Amino acid sequence: MTRADPLETPAVIVDLDRVAENIARLQQYLDRHGIANRPHIKTHKVPEIAHLQVEAGAVGITCQKVSEAEVMADAGIGDIFIPYNILGVPKLERLMRLAARIRLSVTADSTVTVQGYAEAAHAAGRELTVLVEFDSGTRRCGVQSPHEAAALARVIARSPGLHFGGLMTFPHNAASDIFVRETRALLAAEDLAIECVSYGGTPGVWAAHERTEVTEYRAGTYVYGDRAMLKAGAMTPDQVALSVVCTVVSRPTAERGILDGGSKTFSSDLMGLEGHGLILQYPEARFYGMSEEHGHVDFSACERRPVIGERVTVIPNHVCPVSNLFDAIIGVRAGQDPVMLPVAARGRVW
Repeated sequence: MTRADPLETPAVIVDLDRVAENIARLQQYLDRHGIANRPHIKTHKVPEIAHLQVEAGAVGITCQKVSEAEVMADAGIGDIFIPYNILGVPKLERLMRLAARIRLSVTADSTVTVQGYAEAAHAAGRELTVLVEFDSGTRRCGVQSPHEAAALARVIARSPGLHFGGLMTFPHNAASDIFVRETRALLAAEDLAIECVSYGGTPGVWAAHERTEVTEYRAGTYVYGDRAMLKAGAMTPDQVALSVVCTVVSRPTAERGILDGGSKTFSSDLMGLEGHGLILQYPEARFYGMSEEHGHVDFSACERRPVIGERVTVIPNHVCPVSNLFDAIIGVRAGQDPVMLPVAARGRVW
């Protein structure tokens, strides 16, 4: 960590006291209900924060790509789950080099993916733990039925170099438990155990204790929070730890203001919300549009309106892409100087 330079905008500010509180709150909740915590680092991509999560009691972390996991392993994180179908010889070779360094697990939802894992593990002389991903309703990845899940689990179990580790899904609901129970019943006759049931998602994290089958939980956004989490009721305003400070660089009309943060600063995700973010000083304003370096804001509903050069604080709709757009965050703590923390896994999407 180094001391932050004088603030230039747009800048990502992270309240590290709130981060610590968010980490502790989730860890205590999951501990209380006997659920292992495996936070997803895609939200922050900062090794120092990953270490805080592990030190608080997390069993390990979740990364979405091999390149993210490589950064975290280089930083000393020793237990990583990659819930993603990993395909292609170059990625699989990197995966096995990573498996030689840390405890590693992955997922699959097809025999094609499993075959690639098996060949790579056999060539490397290592064993790789593989979980079966199932679709819980998002219509993204995942097998579609317990019969498909059981069939793929059998393929994993009989593949040299692979170990069947269990089931995972994102997000979760009551039907997820039914899916797990039905899959377990199909595998019972073969004495093939489902060791881990991994659910994920910050919006549903506080309902994790209502799930009878979950053994491990993956949440990411909880560490920072964003406008979507406020809408979902998963976090409160005083728990949101990340904001983007921008400067009003133009007031071309009485109603319109232009910020120095556009699509290279904020995500275009609307997440079911109006506009691209909440401006704390002007909550009635509508952040309605973006070009690359400009944020377009309608201040017509505001009793007071900003002047050119004024700084405003924006809570983004979706924080994860914002983290990926910045080389560093500025961490602040009460009574301490700001620090600059590199977003070390930024841009690691391969």
